[in-house]
Amino acid sequence: MTTGTTGLAAVTARARELVPAAGVITDHARLRTYECDGLAHYRVTPALVVIPEDAAQLAGVVKACAEQGVPYVARGSGTGLSGGALPHAEGVLVVTSKMRSIREVCRADQRAVVEPGVINLDVTRAATPHGYYYAPDPSSQQVCSIGGNVAENSGGAHCLKYGFTTNHVIAADLVTPQGDLVTIGTAAPDAPGYDLLGTVVGSEGTLGVVTSATVRLTRLPEEVRTVLVGFQSTDAAGAAVSAIIAAGVLPAAIEMMDALAIEAAEAAVQCNYPEGAGAVLVIELDGAAVEVAEEYAEVERLCRENGSFEQRLATDPVERALIWKGRKSAFAAVGRISPDYIVQDGVIPRTALPEVLAAIAELSASTGVRVANVFHAGDGNLHPLVLFDETREGEAEAAEEVSGAILDLCIQHGGSITGEHGVGMDKAKYMPKMYDADDLDTMQLVRCAFDPDGISNPGKIFPTPRLCGEVPGRRKGAHPLVEAGVAEAF
Repeated sequence: MTTGTTGLAAVTARARELVPAAGVITDHARLRTYECDGLAHYRVTPALVVIPEDAAQLAGVVKACAEQGVPYVARGSGTGLSGGALPHAEGVLVVTSKMRSIREVCRADQRAVVEPGVINLDVTRAATPHGYYYAPDPSSQQVCSIGGNVAENSGGAHCLKYGFTTNHVIAADLVTPQGDLVTIGTAAPDAPGYDLLGTVVGSEGTLGVVTSATVRLTRLPEEVRTVLVGFQSTDAAGAAVSAIIAAGVLPAAIEMMDALAIEAAEAAVQCNYPEGAGAVLVIELDGAAVEVAEEYAEVERLCRENGSFEQRLATDPVERALIWKGRKSAFAAVGRISPDYIVQDGVIPRTALPEVLAAIAELSASTGVRVANVFHAGDGNLHPLVLFDETREGEAEAAEEVSGAILDLCIQHGGSITGEHGVGMDKAKYMPKMYDADDLDTMQLVRCAFDPDGISNPGKIFPTPRLCGEVPGRRKGAHPLVEAGVAEAF
């Protein structure tokens, strides 16, 4: 990839032809507004920000980037937590926040067609009068956008029962890295041939930019019960989770918070969780009324048998919202007890919860780095919050080491380095711990089939600069960019 002031100037000029003046930002002070996503630990000021208002404008900007060899990064609401929307210092940040039209809500087909800037929760608000809702619900659902959800394959509290974004997207319009507007998937339940849509969902913006998504809607359940359960320890709470799943009960959600996370939530939103709890579970059951009643009786018994000391049942929306308030605010609430923190995202088998949580506690004690645990206990998706103060020498580095050690624990126990936040910039260096060279090369071949010039969100996911058309062990000669000293051989 080669970039320069001439190429960027040409893209800027073309953007001004395509997009209203307010949507082309070159002022340095305003550019700094976009220097990071939700992971503020990494910051890069983009060379140019463009805010298109429709798919044609977006495609035109990407096409100009392709013609000039200028890298670009797509960004929605900027709530990502892996540095996936971190800008390129010599490139264009394409912001989809003005593309917020809900084009259609079709009750008969149980689907909606939405643009990438549509806020996650707004899809449910639009579908609710029709008796439906949109199931994927990240904790940031009041501000995160569908385009970002598609890019990261976001999940949320209810992914235990209803799955991730990939299970709810059936078609998408995509601007390719060449600037072409294409459609992948169909409005029908399944499309023949290779699952290109499944490849794009979760590709973190490296294969193109989604300009609309056709999403499945889920029927509103007949009954919902939410129960808040207090335990003396995370071990007891984890044992209850394993017992519930082993009994064949599949709740819509099982969330766990430890004592430090509860402390933060209480300071932020006064959620009034059980006093003295070493851990709480938020368990939600939904479905047919008879089924929910039977499942609740089983959950109540299993929690009691595994040491719960308090249970609070909520059956109406107001009471449920109060219980969920503490959990949904947990990430932001940590700012009440620490000036800086890293939100990590790893996955382990449910049965490994007690062992891994104990290891995290030991790691925290031995390093002096506090760790608050908030996570989707039902599917083993951990979200440890590693606390530090960047103004104190060495604390940021220590927090990064602890964060990395937690990911190592996840891998050692047969898990993954990410469940829903993506790899982005933050976790690229850990990819070789999960995959060998052949695996990474195969992934890169897929990426290069979409983006041979490597301009679409470069520098993300993969740990080293890998050049399209060149695969280790099968290279005929050095890549021209390597010979020129522009790129690094691998």
